[in-house]
Amino acid sequence: MDRRNLMKALAALAGTGALPLSALALGQAAETASVGETRPFSYGWLKGHARYLASQTWQSEEGNLPESLRDLSWDDYQAILFRPDQALWRDDDNPIRIQLFHLGLYFKSPVRIHEVENGQARELAYRPEYFRYRGEQPLGELPEDLGYAGFRVHFHTDYERDLAAFLGASYFRAVGGEMQYGLSARGLAINTGLDQPEEFPRFSSFWLEKPAPGSHQVVVYALLDSPSTTGAYAFTLTPGRSMVMTVDVALYPRKPMERVGIAPLTSMYQTGENDRRMAYDWRPEIHDSDGLAIHNGQGEWLWRPLVNPRAVRVNSFVDNNPQGFGLLQRDRDFANYQDDGVFYDQRPSAWVEPHGEWGAGSVMLVEIPTTDETFDNIVAFWNPEQPLEPGNEYLYGYTLSWGGEPPHKPTELATARATRTGLGGVVGQKREYFSWRFAVDFAGGPLPLLADDAEVKAVISASRGRVEITSARPLASIGGYRAMFDLVPDDSLEPIDLRLQLKLGNQVLTETWLYQYTPPPEEERSLY
Repeated sequence: MDRRNLMKALAALAGTGALPLSALALGQAAETASVGETRPFSYGWLKGHARYLASQTWQSEEGNLPESLRDLSWDDYQAILFRPDQALWRDDDNPIRIQLFHLGLYFKSPVRIHEVENGQARELAYRPEYFRYRGEQPLGELPEDLGYAGFRVHFHTDYERDLAAFLGASYFRAVGGEMQYGLSARGLAINTGLDQPEEFPRFSSFWLEKPAPGSHQVVVYALLDSPSTTGAYAFTLTPGRSMVMTVDVALYPRKPMERVGIAPLTSMYQTGENDRRMAYDWRPEIHDSDGLAIHNGQGEWLWRPLVNPRAVRVNSFVDNNPQGFGLLQRDRDFANYQDDGVFYDQRPSAWVEPHGEWGAGSVMLVEIPTTDETFDNIVAFWNPEQPLEPGNEYLYGYTLSWGGEPPHKPTELATARATRTGLGGVVGQKREYFSWRFAVDFAGGPLPLLADDAEVKAVISASRGRVEITSARPLASIGGYRAMFDLVPDDSLEPIDLRLQLKLGNQVLTETWLYQYTPPPEEERSLY
């Protein structure tokens, strides 16, 4: 499945080290069990199993389904509904319950799901009575080793709506207190944004550990498998105002990979106040996220507004031991979206906080053109400087937080609240040449403490072109400041990198605003 079809399907449904593997580990098969049979399980076992599989030839299971499921229509697949009274742990006075997704339509690779209790695991057999089917096409008799497509997590505060879902390839997503899905995360990204097909690893098996009495956490283990690598994952999910996931990862490459994305986040940006290239809709803004935030290893806070580019655009923010990064939905004003169906103003942000030292590498941002909101066209991830080589074990850990507000943000600095763009020039004066206006609003931090006559300056740099008509003035409506400037591009159509901070003398008042502007072709540089 290619990126666009996978994204459409998902949108429609709701510390590091390199350790050499021993010859014994590479040559020893991990023992597996039949459906319903109980066997010992631990995360150590799972890592050993993933390590063994890395020494074996990859086997695809896509399409290994009964014909009745392969040929399901969209309507018939939507008619397969899990019965809430069949949820896992429903009879155990447990605050967490699990519901399962049926195979079929876009989801054609069986996923093995196991229950773990007291260190013992058993695979959940397929049971037709788990589902209520209202479709027109008969499913026929299906085997108990059929498997499932994925699962979702429900919490005792609201058993009707799920808090997290693992479905499709290695994708998963979660909600905060707003109970609104938006962007997704992945187990791993491979060759994203390159001039070659992207590889989509998948979680082929899950182990769901039954929570201890009184616990509000659930632990999920997953086996990652793909032509290029295997991996063992451990997720600890803690519901709350923000859904907090602690993630441990062990990767075992099968072959060299040109680009690897650790802790990848995937989102959608069609149009917004700074980029109206695809603003044909009646709604003013359409996006799940409006910017990439980075807290780099030097302690600097960066903010990069997202765009919907004309061509695939890849940016690398080089760093060493990053402190965090995330795709955020900072704009939470309904008036700016006017969407009372999918509520973009309530979409969660997701923040990645690395555990330990991740070393040298870069936070990468991939922006892909899209004509509509059904395609997730934004990807952000950590790309290690050193390639991941076969024969080694690579360990990563991080905390992934979902919710309206990220757990970490600048406290001593103002943050960018809006970026607006349009034709430059001076109102009332004839334009003699093309320029592009940028208006960036900042609020918070020390800005409310400044005197009205404080000499705040906008410090701006551009990789090409000329910056003119700069200003920085108070903006009472947000209790902050607005920085404005015009960029006069040269004749090149290559992107221009912009950088902006507000300063009072030598004191930095704001996070660093970054932008990449692509000048339009000459025939589109209208002066009106």
